Amino acid sequence: MSEIFKGLRIGFAMTGSFCTFQQCFIQAEILREYGAELIPIMSEHAASFNTRFGKGCDNVKRLRDICERDVITSIADAEPIGPKNMTDILVVAPCTSNTAAKLASSITDTSVTMAVKSHLRRGKPVVLAVASNDSLMGSAKNLGELFNRKNYYFVPMVQDDWIKKPASLVAEFSMLPQAIEAALNGVQLRPIIYHSSVT
Repeated sequence: MSEIFKGLRIGFAMTGSFCTFQQCFIQAEILREYGAELIPIMSEHAASFNTRFGKGCDNVKRLRDICERDVITSIADAEPIGPKNMTDILVVAPCTSNTAAKLASSITDTSVTMAVKSHLRRGKPVVLAVASNDSLMGSAKNLGELFNRKNYYFVPMVQDDWIKKPASLVAEFSMLPQAIEAALNGVQLRPIIYHSSVT
C-alpha cells in the first residue's frame, strides 16, 4: 500500500449501521497498521445503543483502543475539527441513509454531521462508506445529491442481496484504503455501484 498513509490524519466516523461495525473496526485497524493517525468519532446513537451486535460502551472502547485516543461523541467536541485543522481526510464508515440525508441537506445535528461540516470548511475530502437497506429507494435522491457534491467520494458499493433486499447497498469495506487514496488524488473509484456477482 502507498506510503501516503504514514502520518495521514484520518477522521474515522461511525454511524448506526451496527451490523457492519465489525468490518469497519477491521478497516480502522488496517489503516493504523499502514501508519495513519485516526481521530475517532461516533454518532451519539452509535456510541450509546445496545444491539444484538454489541453494547454501545464496548463499541466505543474498541474504537478508542484501535485509535489510541478518546472517541468524539458530541457536537461540541466535533466542532473544532476544522478550525484546529485536525484532519487531512474524513471517513464515515458506516454511513447510514439517515446520515447521508442530513449531509445532503446540510443538517448538522449529530457529532458525525458536525465533524463532516467542520472538516469540509477547509475543502478537504470526505469518503462515505454507505450501508443502508433503502439506498435505491427513498435514499437514492440523497446519494445522487452527494455524488455530485464537491469533496464527497464513495467507497464502491454492492447490492448485497438484490433478490431479498433489492434496494440495499453496502460498501465494500475492504476497499476503504483504496477509496481514501483515490480521494486524496481527487478521484472517485469506479464502478461506484455493482452487482455482487461482479468481481
